[in-house]
Parts: sequence; C-alpha cells; structure tokens
Amino acid sequence: MPSNVPTFTDLLAGAKRSAVHLEMRDTYYSNPRFESWRQGHCVDWNDRASWWRPFHQEIADAVARGVTVRRARVVSEPVTEYIRWEHYVTHANVTAGEQVRWLPRRLASDLLLPGNDFWVFDDTSVEIHHFSGDGDSIEDEILSDPKLIELCASGFERIWERAIPHEQYEIH
Repeated sequence: MPSNVPTFTDLLAGAKRSAVHLEMRDTYYSNPRFESWRQGHCVDWNDRASWWRPFHQEIADAVARGVTVRRARVVSEPVTEYIRWEHYVTHANVTAGEQVRWLPRRLASDLLLPGNDFWVFDDTSVEIHHFSGDGDSIEDEILSDPKLIELCASGFERIWERAIPHEQYEIH
C-alpha cells in the first residue's frame, strides 16, 4: 500500500468504539502454522509466548481502550480442513478479547451479503479484502463511502444476530 494509505494496524489503533470483521471463505492461503497443525502439531495454550502474535496484542490493546472487536465467520458444513484449524486457533482471538461467532452458510441463504471479506472501523471506514480463487490475498482496499460502509455494517449485524458464539459452535 502507498504510505498515505492507513494500514490495518493504523485503523485498529484509531478505532474508538468498534471494529467488526466478516470472513466468508472456506479456505484461505496456506501458512506455516496451518501446515504444522495438519502434520499433527498442537498449540501449547499454556505457553502464551509460543502463539501470541503482534496481531493479538493489537486486538488486546484495542479492547483495553474500550473498542468492541467482533468477528463473524460464514462457513460451509461440513467444514474444510482450513476452517477446522481456524476454529482450533480461535482460542487466541478470544484470549485477545475478540468476540467470535460462526454462521453455517445454509442459515445465511436469505441474507443479502457483501461480496468480500472486510473490516469496518467505527462505521467510518471499511477495509475490503480481495482474494484469488485459491485464497491468496491479492490486495486490501480502504474506503470511506458511507453507503458501502452501511451495507457492510448492516450485513455484518444480520449475520451476527443469528451466528453461534464460538464456545457453542461445534465443528461438523
């Protein structure tokens, strides 16, 4: 991104009230932690230094400032191996202070949803994520169009209302 475009870190650090994130893909790019899990490696949740990342600290700092951070995931069932792993590592997100919910895709059929994953910060800006078909991140786009922000924020709220809290969602 050009230097005058805020980063995710900047946007989250500037949030005063809320940051909401919608994820709708069943597979994202592969990464070493996912590959390690696929080979049987389990996270030692008692060894926080081994799994706590700068992202988790940024979330924890935002929550400590009074920002409500929520993440909703729309998933196909039975879930993909990648979503099974995401469910497992969501423990870190929850520990950082995120509220996370899961919505089986079959329960979203009557919802009009935005076409991409996104973050909305304080209902003033939206970071849209663009991915390739195989889940590689192509680019992120920061926009401040009020109509787009309203579309994304209201879509998120409709999903959030019927989604299942992380601690109650069972992988199928």
